[in-house]
Amino acid sequence: MADDKSKIGGQDRIRVASSQVYEVRDFADKFDISPAQAKDLIERFGNVRETLEREARKLNI
Repeated sequence: MADDKSKIGGQDRIRVASSQVYEVRDFADKFDISPAQAKDLIERFGNVRETLEREARKLNI
């Protein structure tokens, strides 16, 4: 099923959609990591944004 881009915010923002290239790229850019590192984080910790942000910050310490 295609991502409905007219429905934004709320539940959609608590997760990072690993199947959406632009979401992985934007997440990686935000934390100055590579898209490959971002995908690795998603695979290891799931797609909950709060958890991913915490783990991404650890990469830049």
